[in-house]
Amino acid sequence: MIPFDFEYYKPSSVRMAVEWFQLLQQQGKHPIYYAGGTEIITWARTNSIHPGAVIDLKSIPECKVMEIRNDKLIIGACVTLSALSAANLFPLLGETARGAADQTVRNKITFGGNICGKIHYRETVLPLLLANSRMVIAGIQGIREVPIHQVFLQRLRLKNGEFLVQTFTDRSYLSLPFVHYKKRQIGNVGYPLVTVASLKKDHRIHTAYSGVCSFPFRSVEIDRALNDSSIPLEARIEQAIGKLPAPVLQNAEGSALYRKFVLKQTMAEAVHALERR
Repeated sequence: MIPFDFEYYKPSSVRMAVEWFQLLQQQGKHPIYYAGGTEIITWARTNSIHPGAVIDLKSIPECKVMEIRNDKLIIGACVTLSALSAANLFPLLGETARGAADQTVRNKITFGGNICGKIHYRETVLPLLLANSRMVIAGIQGIREVPIHQVFLQRLRLKNGEFLVQTFTDRSYLSLPFVHYKKRQIGNVGYPLVTVASLKKDHRIHTAYSGVCSFPFRSVEIDRALNDSSIPLEARIEQAIGKLPAPVLQNAEGSALYRKFVLKQTMAEAVHALERR
């Protein structure tokens, strides 16, 4: 149960959502956008947030689309992780979505909600980072389309009043060889120690990571080290570990030392698997 009252709005267009946000903000109601809502409900129940208004995006047609058009895979922000994995239009993304939670929770978590969330993991962004996807973002100034690497820097950098509408991914990435590993301390339940997503394109291996640091990331420097076939794989991995963008995470799932050990093993598995393809 959420222990406070709030106003609820369900716009039917991108423009209506943005205009309502601006109006509600001017009224001092601290509005928030709502897609799947799993994180928002958790924060509200623990009194971590107190929005006076919630704007539900799920009736906006552009936010619900999932199709290939003009050689681009278009995915709306309100598509659920269950729908993503079932459609499997981008197999690496489908596998990543399947690993994000159990089936019941995936029925509620949305693609956009996972990307824009505040938890460390946000795993569905990994295939987008590897595929150099583009983000369609709406705000009071209109709709802008930008490369993911310009707006996802540890998190999605949205301006006040903006929300993610869709992502565009070039069709050429959808059928590339890939591997996906999600390593937990015990079994198949709970947050991961390490998640590694990897694609092979033009004879080079590209990797992205979640659970390693306090944010998901892709690193050109790490990929350069892993692809340096002039030295043994063990040395490549040591060089790659030295290029991590932040300290290794230490939490209830595992210590930094253990997490680094698992990361090295998983990097080796990914390289071995993709070098054979």
